[in-house]
Amino acid sequence: MKESIHNKQNHLAASLSVFFPCYNEKDSIRSLTEKTVSVVEKICSDHEVILVNDGSSDGTDVLANQLAEEYPAVRVIHHTQNKGYGAALQSGFRAATKEYVFYTDGDGQFDIGELPNLLPLIRQYDIVSGYRISRQDNLLRKINAFCWTKLVGFLFDLKLKDIDCAFKLYKREIFDRIEMHSTGALIDTEILARAQRKGYTITQIGVHHYPRMAGQQTGANLKVILRAFKELFQLRKEISRTSS
Repeated sequence: MKESIHNKQNHLAASLSVFFPCYNEKDSIRSLTEKTVSVVEKICSDHEVILVNDGSSDGTDVLANQLAEEYPAVRVIHHTQNKGYGAALQSGFRAATKEYVFYTDGDGQFDIGELPNLLPLIRQYDIVSGYRISRQDNLLRKINAFCWTKLVGFLFDLKLKDIDCAFKLYKREIFDRIEMHSTGALIDTEILARAQRKGYTITQIGVHHYPRMAGQQTGANLKVILRAFKELFQLRKEISRTSS
């Protein structure tokens, strides 16, 4: 009886969409999907798991289709070519059908088992944004991320420790009310800035970060970084104009 009461207390009363953007993540996507299904089944009876294959060339597409056949809750969105991280997130958010939507990356650097820790907060706030505890990246990447977060925080009055942490839970209604244009690295900033301007509330929670065990990072690409800076100031100009 105690176990039954405990489960009800921790059960997310509403419905939940979970998705992963995946680009050449064949070596990590099965274990991540299987653990996600196991975790989500315990916290929410009405759920879906969406794999967004962003034009992978390593067989991720084939494996994602297999997982969708094996697990009824899993479905797949395929980009026929690589469109970028922001485009993959846009596809996931737009495809989500449940009341809440959570995403993390397909590279396995976060523990989906920490998702239940976000649920009490989403009852009080509209967005729960993770920040990485002991970030497992090289020093240059950490410095770049720190400077980027400070700049974004200054430009958009976003008081967050880790803008681009890929461990976030949203009320899905947000994506009916905001625009999303970025197909690249600016996507997290764009969503958070536009949501805050609409009056949505944001809180933070620490989540553990683990070394990448497979695949390759793409976010440190110089072209990606330069494009993000260009889009950043365009977004600042647009938001300033629409709010004035």
